[in-house]
Amino acid sequence: MLFRSKVAENETRLLIQPGYRWRVVDGMLTNFHLPSSTLLALVAAFAGRERTLDAYGLAVREAYRFFSYGDAMLLWRDA
Repeated sequence: MLFRSKVAENETRLLIQPGYRWRVVDGMLTNFHLPSSTLLALVAAFAGRERTLDAYGLAVREAYRFFSYGDAMLLWRDA
């Protein structure tokens, strides 16, 4: 067996949204998420609200596919 994992039940109150201070991640590969979702909040926290809205506006205009089987985007954190 290459990997072993333990099953655990835990809970978190962490919600990554705009204003969150990233400490480790420099890039993110993700798809286009539903409006008002926590996943979209995570993307906006990483890329910035305006940059995220711009990307989504372009995706809508260019008829990108959303959800799990849609198009993806690669984001890099500003230096």
